[in-house]
Amino acid sequence: MADKKETKAELAKEYNASQIQVLEGLEAVRKRPGMYIGTTSSQGLHHLVWEIVDNGIDEALAGFATKITVTVEKDNSVTVTDDGRGIPVDIQKKTGKPALETVYTILHAGGKFGGGGYKVSGGLHGVGASVVNALSKELDVTVTRGGKQYYMDFTTGHVVTKMKVIGTAPQDAHGTKVHFLPDPDIFRETTTFDIKVLDKRLRELAFLNKGLRIVVRDLRPAKPTESDYKYEGGIKHYVEYLDKNKETMFKEPIYVEGVMQGITVEVAIQYTNDYRSDLLTFTNNIHTYEGGTHEEGFKRALTRVVNDYARKNNMIKDNEPNLSGDDVREGTTAVVSIKHPDPQFEGQTKTKLGNSDARTVTDRIFADHFSKFLMEHPSEARQIVDRGLLASKARSAAKRAREVTRKKSGLEISNLPGKLADNTSKDPAISELFIVEGDSAGGSAKQGRSRLTQAILPIRGKILNVEKASMDKILANEEIRSLFTAMGTGFGDDFDISKVNYHKLIIMTDADVDGAHIQTLLLTLIYRYMRPLIDAGYVYVAQPPLYQVRQGKMQRYIDTDEELNDFLGQLPPTPKPVIQRYKGLGEMDASQLWDTTMNPENRRLLRVESSDAKEADRVFSMLMGDKVAPRREFIEDNAKFVENLDV
Repeated sequence: MADKKETKAELAKEYNASQIQVLEGLEAVRKRPGMYIGTTSSQGLHHLVWEIVDNGIDEALAGFATKITVTVEKDNSVTVTDDGRGIPVDIQKKTGKPALETVYTILHAGGKFGGGGYKVSGGLHGVGASVVNALSKELDVTVTRGGKQYYMDFTTGHVVTKMKVIGTAPQDAHGTKVHFLPDPDIFRETTTFDIKVLDKRLRELAFLNKGLRIVVRDLRPAKPTESDYKYEGGIKHYVEYLDKNKETMFKEPIYVEGVMQGITVEVAIQYTNDYRSDLLTFTNNIHTYEGGTHEEGFKRALTRVVNDYARKNNMIKDNEPNLSGDDVREGTTAVVSIKHPDPQFEGQTKTKLGNSDARTVTDRIFADHFSKFLMEHPSEARQIVDRGLLASKARSAAKRAREVTRKKSGLEISNLPGKLADNTSKDPAISELFIVEGDSAGGSAKQGRSRLTQAILPIRGKILNVEKASMDKILANEEIRSLFTAMGTGFGDDFDISKVNYHKLIIMTDADVDGAHIQTLLLTLIYRYMRPLIDAGYVYVAQPPLYQVRQGKMQRYIDTDEELNDFLGQLPPTPKPVIQRYKGLGEMDASQLWDTTMNPENRRLLRVESSDAKEADRVFSMLMGDKVAPRREFIEDNAKFVENLDV
């Protein structure tokens, strides 16, 4: 019997009120949690903590809270306490329920929607306590205020115990304690909190709210951990923390603070011996990754003030052009934090500030204070201008050198150091570029490769450490220019991943200390100037073996001394095995290099990933910068483990 096909008219007729689903209370949150916290992955799990912490931060912004404690309990639940005013417990007129119950059971209920409870709120970007309640298997709240302690508990957003008084307290005691256990039916990927993620964000919040004490505890390990953060210098100390592994020009960061039109602006800036700029911007403690109007105001003011000072003091002549924004910002580390009573966010991730008044206010406040600083500190002012003039000259030289990397055909120039042996396919998706250490290994790789898919670019020795070099020196390095040109993407601000020539960039170096050093130099270059390659998963490190063991017709490649000893113990005593130790890739002939390191069916590659850009930035600065002590400490204390990929 044929299926009956319904016409559009019939379907339209059937679409009526009975098909409109009405979700009561917090059912909508549990039905579609991604709409409220973005994702139910680990990121969404940690978002629950940020929502509750935001309430304590808002109390601090309002001038009532001085301490927040976040504790990960043994059962992986979380307790957040603050010494703010305590959530109100009187009856809310519209709902007829205690305000405490209203806040935790009704969406968009709270003191941040025009009721006068808060002038500035960081919690406006989130969805609040009610969503945390809806997505928790268990949640309980204890409020201290007015000489009493009040208590309520919930399960999956539903009230278990109506609000009740559970004790007395001193009249001046106040605060809120929230304890919750995420619901595994919602967070199916994981319900385990990462203390490093919590610690990083909570330390950042302590920097952004000077004088606020934030304690982070983890009771899960056999030996519980505790971190205690309090920074009286606020973002000034944040800049010092970011510059911990850099040489700075001044003893301490330049700090600016002011209020205009109800908007509070804080800026801390330091000049370093680095050639990059590092700018972080925040609005009401929200990290505005995409920048926005406050960032525009800061950049505009910084460039204008430095140029005005330079011209007034005859450091830039009338017939000379102004310094660019890039020139003025080179080597700076800056944090811009504003508190806005009505922030408007835009952009794909809602982390770009759109308020036009924030641009004007940030510009005026920073310009006024920074101009005064330059006039009162002529020595420091001259250093800032001189740094900008030097950056301008280097940038002009880099612009001339940059033209060499515009076309892939540039590699056909005979004087390039390591000639590219290109693959025949023009499909980037199947094309691979091997950066090979040494001419000998490069020769073997060229002979043993798959010409259709694999290109070879030999390099000679250690490339320039770009962490310590200006752009003109970087582009004067032929090895680096060769790589930029081969990839076809450009670099730095001109990088365009849509023009990439290879979807696999494979670093292939000797398995020794020098090889590891070359890997690090190349990864530093790629991270600093071609980082989207890493984000796209296009960067790999080849894993050549250390040994070849032969016994009769048997042949096996071995990676470590421990594996070698174990394998030798399993072999029969005769005939005597022959062991070859590869001191470098150049000791392998073309067929061996193909079999062990280049054949997609046998090879092992490590894919380079950077899930935390800011931490990666700090580590690269430490490993490749000038200061020795932090680097030594890091090497002694850390071992990095990465996933083996057969690709």
